Amino acid sequence: MHAGAATPSPSLIASLAARARTIRAATVRMAHDGKTPHIGSALSEVDVLVALYFHTMRIDPAAPGADDDVFILSKGHGCMSYYATLAERGFFPASLLASYAQNGGALPEHPTPGRIPGVRVATGSLGHGLAIAAGMAHARVLDDRPGRVFTMLSDGECNEGSVWEAAMFAAGRRLDRLVAIVDYNKLQAMGRSDEVTALAPLADKWRAFGWGTREIDGHDLPAIVAALDALPFEPGRPSAIVAHTVKGKGVSFMENRAEWHHKVPSREQLASALEELTDD
Repeated sequence: MHAGAATPSPSLIASLAARARTIRAATVRMAHDGKTPHIGSALSEVDVLVALYFHTMRIDPAAPGADDDVFILSKGHGCMSYYATLAERGFFPASLLASYAQNGGALPEHPTPGRIPGVRVATGSLGHGLAIAAGMAHARVLDDRPGRVFTMLSDGECNEGSVWEAAMFAAGRRLDRLVAIVDYNKLQAMGRSDEVTALAPLADKWRAFGWGTREIDGHDLPAIVAALDALPFEPGRPSAIVAHTVKGKGVSFMENRAEWHHKVPSREQLASALEELTDD
């Protein structure tokens, strides 16, 4: 959506918000049943995932094509909500979510290609998703093929030097069909992001590396949709979206709490979370 484009419709935003609640509820169930951590990281990314998969990306789960848009979850530890989004979008039955983190199940604790439709790259070892996405975007330019490549990084992942090597490569190759989205929830495994390394001002760093860059509220669906509709932000430059988010978003007792990088919800906490997420 460039200058003069329409404001996102209320019906679109209401539909995305409803899907986000469904995906958050599924995420909490998966964390409890799979007895796995990283629920805070999975919840913070949901609104951006929903906008990508149900509005922006050119994909057809029923008939995937080589020129489809591509998404890479570089922050692979947040895969619970990614899996739930893929199921909601129709890549595989929602009943498969019950196999998450189960022995012999189809959904491992980090995304793995070949296990389910929709996952293209194995991620979770932080610092690699952007480089892979840049390579894919560059290949499409060389092959004169359409399609965009989106990747989502964590803010803590931006501690990695490989992120900035890939950022320089992408800017140098003028990959304006490449989009990096940073889930800037301000918390890492070991503390607050800006205390672990000097990330701030994060958006200015992306600009300095030659990327067209915008900062948004990563839970404001109209703002997310408007930013995605405006891509690319600058012709001839890759685009970076710094999405300010809240770790654990949607579940009040998890929000902005560092311990929910590691904790697993109890049966009582699951019930409380689902009550919040299903209360209209």
